[in-house]
Order: sequence, then structure tokens, then C-alpha cells
Amino acid sequence: MANLHHPLPQRYTMIALTGALILGLVLCYYVALPFIPALVWSLTLAVLFAPVERALRRKVAWPALSASLTLPLAAIMVVVPAVLVSTALFNELLRSADLVSQLFAKEPWHDLGRQHRWLAPTINWIVNHTDPADVLQSISTRLGDWSTSLLQGSVTGIANLLLTFYFLFYFLRDGPHLRASLERMLPLTHAEYRTLCNGVVMTIFASVYGTVTVAVLQGVLAGLMFWWLGLPSPAFWGVIMGLLAIVPFLGAFIVWAPVAVMLALNGQLLEATALALWGTIIVGLVDNIIYPILVGRRLAMHSMLSFIAIIGGLALVGVHGIVLGPVIVALSLALMEIWRNRLDMLHAVPPGTDRNDG
Repeated sequence: MANLHHPLPQRYTMIALTGALILGLVLCYYVALPFIPALVWSLTLAVLFAPVERALRRKVAWPALSASLTLPLAAIMVVVPAVLVSTALFNELLRSADLVSQLFAKEPWHDLGRQHRWLAPTINWIVNHTDPADVLQSISTRLGDWSTSLLQGSVTGIANLLLTFYFLFYFLRDGPHLRASLERMLPLTHAEYRTLCNGVVMTIFASVYGTVTVAVLQGVLAGLMFWWLGLPSPAFWGVIMGLLAIVPFLGAFIVWAPVAVMLALNGQLLEATALALWGTIIVGLVDNIIYPILVGRRLAMHSMLSFIAIIGGLALVGVHGIVLGPVIVALSLALMEIWRNRLDMLHAVPPGTDRNDG
């Protein structure tokens, strides 16, 4: 006797499929988790360089070649600034070793107290209650631990960089096919899907535009203060501070803070105070005030919401949260708008129908 297969009712089948889909998506998330940084940055570069790749594709008529030609352009704009920032940071760390030694030597502090009598009691207390050997040992230990973490991070960073450009090639070459496949899988109309895509593209452009603009502004402001104080190479250090401003949790203070300390140790308290106040209030707050305004304006998003998206993204997932945080918020807002529109359509009264009928 043949076994007859009786399928479940459609309602239960859809419930089972939905449960399996959710489980599959969760598992896919954990599988893709190690590649999220590379995927985020490759998608960002793909959006930024898509116009260049499309222009090249019209000329060469071969997607693989146009994508291959676009990769070096993206590499120059990403790798060169990263190398400059890394070199500048390494040099500043080397300079900081001498600075720390000078900072905890007692002679400069005594000289500073003799030059400014009103500081003498505070300086004497610091000198008498601070053991330079213990402080330097603690700093050396922490720097050693930090160097080990930095080395491990550098290896991870190189691997992520290679993966980023590996994924970028396929995003550029197969972009139209990927977008078409994603549109087919999502339960959205073509207009709704275009709204989501436009939201992602605008968010990425706004995030990068805001980051670059704020970094340039911070570099210019910090360089102008160096020039006004008569410090050497203000243009060079302005560029370095602008590049460092791109790196979250580092910023321009990596340069101006040690300089302010050196000025104070040399007895130039007015110049040191001016540099510290300018760096903290003017240069430091540019990132927290101007950036959300720029990003929020381009995204038609409130400044407070864009600030939460940026800082929350950084706190949640690290550096790539600069892009991922605003993208998540923008997508959520777009989905809420689509949901609201569908509810309005569902409850819309057909033309010619009286609401009081029935």
C-alpha cells in the first residue's frame, strides 16, 4: 500500500517556514560575524566608488575589468591615509617616551615653581607625593600591554583590509545582480525597495562626507593655533591632526596634548593654557557638534538622533559603527515609514464610500 503524503495546511506550513527562516538568519549572522567589519567597509567603498565603476564599465564594457580598475583608486584613497596616520601615531609614541621622562623628572617642576610662586605649593605636593620610578614602571607596563594588543590588532586589520578589497571587487562587479536578487527576496514593492536602497546610499555618503569634513575642519583649526603660537611646521601638524581626527577615540589631541604639556614644562603657561583650551573646547567639540549636524542635515534626520546613531554605533561595534550605526537607524526609519504607509492604505476608505455607512 503506497504511503500517501498529506501536506499540512498552508497556515501551519508558513509558520514552520517562518521559524526555519528566522533560525537560518540567526545562524547566518553568527557565520558572517567575523566578516562584518570587512563587509561594512567594502559596501561603503562600493557605494562611494559605484559612479566611477559605472563610468569605466561604459567604456570597457566588461564588468570584471571595470571593477579591477576601480580597486586601485579605492586602495589609494584608503591605504595611503591609513599609512600616514599609523606613521604619525608611531612617531608620536616615540616622542612621548622622552616626554614622559621629562614629565616625571623633578628638576623641571622645581624650575616651574621658582618661576611661578603661586604654583609652588601645588608643585611641591606633586613632587613629594609622586614616586617617578613607580609611575614610569606602571606606564611602561601598560605601554607594553598596549603594544601587544596593537600588534594583534594590526594583523587583524591587515586581514580585514585584504578581505575588504576582496569583497569590494564582487560588490562592484556583481552589484546589479546582487541588488536584483535582494529585491526579489524582500517582501517589498519596487518603490519601497528603492526607498530602502536610497536611504542606505544617502546614509553612507553622509557619514563619509561628515567624517571627512569634520577631520579637515579640526586639522585647520588645530594648525591655525599652532601657527598663532609660533610652533614649528603648523601646516604639517595640521594635516597630521586632521588625519588622526578620522580615527575614533584618538583624534587631534594625540598631537596637541603633548605639545601643551611641553609648553607648560618650559614655563610658557599662557601658551599651554591657550592650546589646551582651544584643543578641548574648539577642536574637540567640533566632532560632537558639527558632525551630527552635517550628517543629520543630509539625511533629514534630527541632530540628536544622528548623534545617538554615530556614538551608539561606535560603542556597539567599534570603528565600523561610524557607518553601520547611521545605516541601521536610517533603515529602521525607512521601514517604519513603509509600515505606516501600508497601514494607511489598509485603512483607507474607497472613493465614494461614506464613513458612516454600515
